[in-house]
Amino acid sequence: MSAYGRECWKSERLPAPPDENIVLVWARPSRKNGSTRNFLVDEMTIFQRRQVLRLVAGVAALPAMSRVAIAQAYPTRPVQLLVGFAPGGGVDVMARLLQQAISEQLGQQIVVENRPGAGTNVATEFVLHAAPDGYTLLAASLANAGNATLYDNLKFDFLRDSTPIAGMALDPFVLQVTPSLPVKTVSELIAYAKANPGKVNFGSGGIGSGNHLTGEMFKAMAGIDIAHVPYRGAGPAMVDLMGGQVQMMFNVMSASLQYVRAGKLRALGVATKTRQAALPDVPTVAETVSGYEASFWSGIAGPKGLPPEIIDKVNKAVNAGLQEPKVLDRLTEWGATPLAGPPADFGKFVADETEKWGKVIRAANIRAE
Repeated sequence: MSAYGRECWKSERLPAPPDENIVLVWARPSRKNGSTRNFLVDEMTIFQRRQVLRLVAGVAALPAMSRVAIAQAYPTRPVQLLVGFAPGGGVDVMARLLQQAISEQLGQQIVVENRPGAGTNVATEFVLHAAPDGYTLLAASLANAGNATLYDNLKFDFLRDSTPIAGMALDPFVLQVTPSLPVKTVSELIAYAKANPGKVNFGSGGIGSGNHLTGEMFKAMAGIDIAHVPYRGAGPAMVDLMGGQVQMMFNVMSASLQYVRAGKLRALGVATKTRQAALPDVPTVAETVSGYEASFWSGIAGPKGLPPEIIDKVNKAVNAGLQEPKVLDRLTEWGATPLAGPPADFGKFVADETEKWGKVIRAANIRAE
């Protein structure tokens, strides 16, 4: 409290402050010339209002400044990258392909941890509820886009509660059939399915998987009646596709090339806008079914509230890793392409994918098991 208005020597009061900007006066009453009624303010410190406000603002900014300093020093310990699939799957392979490159760029080890369950929702929920400090990240994928509509009672909203950081890769889907099916083109497949309604089955890695959603989208856009047969993973579905238990399937190029090249499966079309160098003689599905396009994508996301400095560091590390020759060579070998770019572009891509697959899920009335 100011000395103004306070009871001083012998209950005398100092006059009201002459300037409303003066907010603090420290005074020490003293006797002068033996008089007990003459008061001298012999020590006084005055702070102008704006000076006090600057001081208060500076104190309030200290935690923010500390956060910025911490973000600039990031990372100071290993970074955990969670994968919502079992080891050996497409997202796991992409994460481990970039693991060393990102570690070298950041100067700290990236630790890839598989935490499968509930269609990747176990890993996703863990990451989105983690501290936004950049040490717990998610290998995001098409599954996250589909799950937003597929599941009714998630404890998170992926678009709202996540921070998009960087894309990793696009792995195109390939429409392939068992060699015993008497079709060699997409148009022949559509004609065969229309002539045999309900008799053509397509396999998938499970309800709501990328194989399932791409098959449902093809079914709707081509106007055919084909039956879905879900498996516990794309691997078992591919085995039955080669054995003829199911007749067709959309699977990612990285998992299909070896079987197509060996003649164990017949590729009818790639689900990209343009033909792919890995399968130069295979047309696009869109050449027959206009507008059809689908790739399994992977990227890195974190919890909401990540500092911009951390987002920028991880984004630059991933983009740099995607340019390394050994990474590019492996992606080319698999028929995949880098999904490089700034965080904003990746965020828009995820939002667009969420809307796209949400429409497919609602139209086909797909529900998680």
